[in-house]
Amino acid sequence: MIAASISDYRDIARAKLPRFLFEYLDGGSYDEVTLSRNRSDLSAIALRQRILRDVSSLDLSTSLFGQTQSLPIALAPIGLAGMNARRGETQAVRAANEAHIPFCLSTVSVCPLQEVAKASTQPFWFQLYMIKDRAFMRDLLALAQAANCSALVLTVDMPVPGARYRDVRSGLAGAPGFQGDLRRAWQGMMRPFWALDVGLLGRPHQLGNIAPVLGAQSGMEDFFAWMRDNFDASITWADLDFIRANWSGPLILKGILDVDDALQAAQAGIDGIVVSNHGGRQLDGVPSVASALPAIAKALDGRLTLLADGGVRSGLDVVRMLALGADCVLLGRAWAYALASNGQAGVTHMIKLIEAEMRVAMALTGAVRISDLSRECLIA
Repeated sequence: MIAASISDYRDIARAKLPRFLFEYLDGGSYDEVTLSRNRSDLSAIALRQRILRDVSSLDLSTSLFGQTQSLPIALAPIGLAGMNARRGETQAVRAANEAHIPFCLSTVSVCPLQEVAKASTQPFWFQLYMIKDRAFMRDLLALAQAANCSALVLTVDMPVPGARYRDVRSGLAGAPGFQGDLRRAWQGMMRPFWALDVGLLGRPHQLGNIAPVLGAQSGMEDFFAWMRDNFDASITWADLDFIRANWSGPLILKGILDVDDALQAAQAGIDGIVVSNHGGRQLDGVPSVASALPAIAKALDGRLTLLADGGVRSGLDVVRMLALGADCVLLGRAWAYALASNGQAGVTHMIKLIEAEMRVAMALTGAVRISDLSRECLIA
């Protein structure tokens, strides 16, 4: 199957991945109401078509945290991404480098910081959770600095992991010991290419950044238990002092949906925020990003860099998010689907699809530059 859209890449990923991995990637929390809202609310936003404007020279470049990039998009942090393709994070960072856009590595990646840094020709971002073991966090931040990471993305909407029914039903979580191992092994055997190329040769069970505390021979149950036991539910704004003391670059808070929280981030001197509901994977029933973003953008009025993610499946969606007030859009599931489908080549092609769709949307709304994208490009 030739992928013509992100939806096509999703279908290919479903066919290639073991069920437990696809459901982990694709699913949300509880009844997945917010997951659905992210898509439906964004796709319902009507673009304002304009005619007879000179759109022969479109410029999609932008600048973020002092760095020029070719497109106003970045590859968002995806946990366990290296289970979707062999050493998947290194393949993704190479694709991002080729496209001259940022890549953000998850704390719970398969490939460790050092491996991704070796594969990358450009600085990349690092995503961090607030973990109870501050010494471990300090070590991770030191590794990120040494790996030439240019920005830190602190995820703040996960003091506790959300309840994801799909993970229990698929056997990724909830099934104890041997029973869970057997279910996942059987699903892996149903995808023999994945089982050999990723499951065996890719060593996905070794989660590089947390291996020092998790152990090299740990399983999925150990990983989820570590998350439950070590994510710090006591985190407050005061804990940002610890991050600042151990990180010298731009600091981005990911997981803000409320105007008051966005304003407090600005008051705290944060460099950027990601308006996000964790892709609908945390608290179900909260607003979609598309519905929350305009009020936050209006309240901040350019006081910090505003990023957004959630439900983006096309270049048209990127244009919609930018017109709603975002400075940059993070792609999450989109690149993970493409990675699972065809590795680095899939991610490269996915980025090109996004760019091509953005060019059409901008041309037909009369926007020549990214700065031209505003509420004027939308039908209220």
